[in-house]
Amino acid sequence: MRILIVEDQLDLANQLSELLARTGYATDRVGTLAEGLEAIASHDYPLVLLDRRLPDGDGVAILPTIRAARPGIRVVVVSALRSLDDRVNGLDAGADDYLTKPVDPNELLARIRASLRRPGGMDLPPVSVADLSFDLNRCEACVKGEPLSATKREMLLLEALVRRAGRAVTHHALMEQIYGLEENVQSDALKMLVSRLRQRLKERDAGVEIHSARGVGYMLAISGS
Repeated sequence: MRILIVEDQLDLANQLSELLARTGYATDRVGTLAEGLEAIASHDYPLVLLDRRLPDGDGVAILPTIRAARPGIRVVVVSALRSLDDRVNGLDAGADDYLTKPVDPNELLARIRASLRRPGGMDLPPVSVADLSFDLNRCEACVKGEPLSATKREMLLLEALVRRAGRAVTHHALMEQIYGLEENVQSDALKMLVSRLRQRLKERDAGVEIHSARGVGYMLAISGS
């Protein structure tokens, strides 16, 4: 699951990104309202962490636009503006939750989980393909009921493939899902990642294979199909 962080303080954005990464979330980070809207228009994020005091305006001002573009998205405002009026205005403008800086890491994670559980952001059922089961809410996989050990990027790759099992997923879509907006990666990074995940699935006899779709991308399918 990938979360968008709209925060212009680089140190804080990095801290938030590292905190979320440790709990299994991938992140993209932008520092302006314009960049935030562009990212939301291009990617289907389930949740956004939104600052208010940004270089090009108040984050609350774009909440109606976010809601119009992505009705099901969850928006948690994280701001130094802490008065009762500030919090009420943020929630009335369309935020799902409002936290004041400095934010406690455990509380932030709990608020994120709560926001994702609310109507429109409810937990998704696991996806099963042969003997592989994938928990979309936690980005965790099991084979025959036993946890599959893999790196965070391998899990992000598997999530993208599982969500579209039986259909080819383009190289571009996979790169965005795994590496996000900011990372510069070598052209063969995806190929090597696919190779490692293939080996893990084979070793665990998961009953699935990752096929190459020449010139398109990769596809997860039941072995022998």
